Amino acid sequence: MSTNIHKPNEFTGRHMLIVIVTFFAVVIGVNVTMATLAQTSWTGLVVENTYVASQQFNEEAKKGRAQAALGWTGKLTVASGEVHYSLVDAHGKALPLRGVRILFRHPAYEAEDEALTLAAPAGVAPGSAQEFAVRHTPKDGVWIVEIDADAGLATPFRDVRRVMIANGAMQ
Repeated sequence: MSTNIHKPNEFTGRHMLIVIVTFFAVVIGVNVTMATLAQTSWTGLVVENTYVASQQFNEEAKKGRAQAALGWTGKLTVASGEVHYSLVDAHGKALPLRGVRILFRHPAYEAEDEALTLAAPAGVAPGSAQEFAVRHTPKDGVWIVEIDADAGLATPFRDVRRVMIANGAMQ
């Protein structure tokens, strides 16, 4: 007759070492991963100097109220590989523009920002063009579009909006 002597499982110093090494390996691995992702994504920089920006805020707000009082509305279209922009007054009458610049800003990645200068339609006299355009297809996703339209005012008409691009067209 044979007897099997079964030795109970014991938690030894070797097991404790494995647990501690594994724990710290996971913590260090997660920290390195998060630091790498943070370094390669958005910088978090909104303005170069927050004090100067805070001092300019009231002046910018005053300009925004004056612009809103004009009652002008900008019309932006993105489709078929083209970006179009026009401006109408409070009565819906198209306003003549001298030039239009657009900045497509990605909300999270500054590296993907794209600045465009729109052109007047061919054969139209400068200052009388109603709609400016450029051939461009932004990547699909969410964009903050900053538009500066020269409509003959002391400062450009500023139009900022958040848009969604899907399949090369604005939704």
